[in-house]
Amino acid sequence: MLSPSSYQPRGALTPQRALSELTWLRVGGPADWLFQPADTDDLCAFLAGLPETVAVFPMGVGSNLIVRDGGLRAVVIRLGRGFNGIEIEGTRIRAGAAALDAHVARKAAAGGVDLTFLRTIPGSVGGAVRMNAGCYGTYVADHLVEIGVVTRAGEARRLHAADLHLAYRQSALPEGWVITDAVFEGLPAEPADLEARMAEQIAKRDASQPSKERSAGSTFRNPSGSSSTGRADDVHDLKAWKVIDDAGMRGARLGGAQMSEMHSNFLINVGGASAADLEGLGEEVRKKVLLNSGIELQWEIMRVGER
Repeated sequence: MLSPSSYQPRGALTPQRALSELTWLRVGGPADWLFQPADTDDLCAFLAGLPETVAVFPMGVGSNLIVRDGGLRAVVIRLGRGFNGIEIEGTRIRAGAAALDAHVARKAAAGGVDLTFLRTIPGSVGGAVRMNAGCYGTYVADHLVEIGVVTRAGEARRLHAADLHLAYRQSALPEGWVITDAVFEGLPAEPADLEARMAEQIAKRDASQPSKERSAGSTFRNPSGSSSTGRADDVHDLKAWKVIDDAGMRGARLGGAQMSEMHSNFLINVGGASAADLEGLGEEVRKKVLLNSGIELQWEIMRVGER
């Protein structure tokens, strides 16, 4: 089988790579190719030599993703060791796109910088930026300064946060562009206070979410257009879990897929689920919620590939 690029990369290029092993839900067929670049220069040269007709799909740690059972007709770009560094520069944190959100929060806290909102966000920095991830009323957009990207044509660029037009669970980053790093600005604080706050967040999360199950985090966006604040005065009428409950779909099952009994906006693989089970159950939930309340839930989990 021929390489999809005229460039011979220094990183790992693997044909027909099973993606089920790389997603938190453990489902999905193979990608035509999986490319794990050695560094930014390697990524630039590879993409520059890749025919325009070949689709590119940047993938983080698969925490917010359903890969369909037929797999992906694309080159999947997955960043690794060359892209997971975390550096503290005053109150600014520079993190590689492959760095885990939780690790960024913890290292920032140790350096006296408050990015605690990242502690309970699953996944890596690249995905958090692309989706403007948020928790307890704080979003990536509130702290992002700039990012490094490699365009589909293989050009390395710097983009200001404003260039991304970040909104609730979305950004304007063009398809096929790969985020390589991000710079965040946080407020100074005492490390011990930040550690205590993160411990409280973890306890709150584990008490209300199935954090030990195979899930992809929140399944649907809140109809309110904002994340939960976690405060006592939070209003729940237009939260996804509430309209799912009202439609009688808490605990609903299809094959090995289930809407969690603990938190009904979490779609979990209880064992042996296919991607079709998971997406099919999600679509059934959307249908029931629409019939019950007239609200059309929007997926927060990304679904890609062929059925």
